[in-house]
Amino acid sequence: MARVFLLAGGNTGDVKRTLQTAQQRINARVGAVMRCSHRYESEAWGFSSEARFWNQALEVATDLTPEEVLDACQAIEQELGRNRAAEQVEKAATGALYASRPIDIDILFYDDEVISTERLAVPHPRLAERAFALVPLAEIARAKRHPATGRSVGEMLEELKAVEN
Repeated sequence: MARVFLLAGGNTGDVKRTLQTAQQRINARVGAVMRCSHRYESEAWGFSSEARFWNQALEVATDLTPEEVLDACQAIEQELGRNRAAEQVEKAATGALYASRPIDIDILFYDDEVISTERLAVPHPRLAERAFALVPLAEIARAKRHPATGRSVGEMLEELKAVEN
């Protein structure tokens, strides 16, 4: 059984309810949710938005492969209102890298595997740059080490805080 760490977040609609529903569906379809962080509020990252994001980290025990986890998470996103085509239109209109969305579920870690395929990059490629992901992840997995860099989640967070100050 693998341990996968996910980050769920969003900034449109009833995000708190959407995160609760996402967690229930992850528990039913991906695997048992072993731990979850509190929900943390943050500014949009990579684009401008008046709506703030809420993010939550989850640790899940799963029998699914990484690609099956990705497929399940993307299906849950779609069921909860994520419309990637509309996001593409918004990104094209604004020139931004990202867009507002009701839910986004990212795979941060899958055991200690390093995966780089056309569809999936794990650990998440920009994890060390994203306080909005590291803060909730550190709450539940501060000592978890990045399999490529060897740095713990806590160390990555402290390094990012030092750079931001």
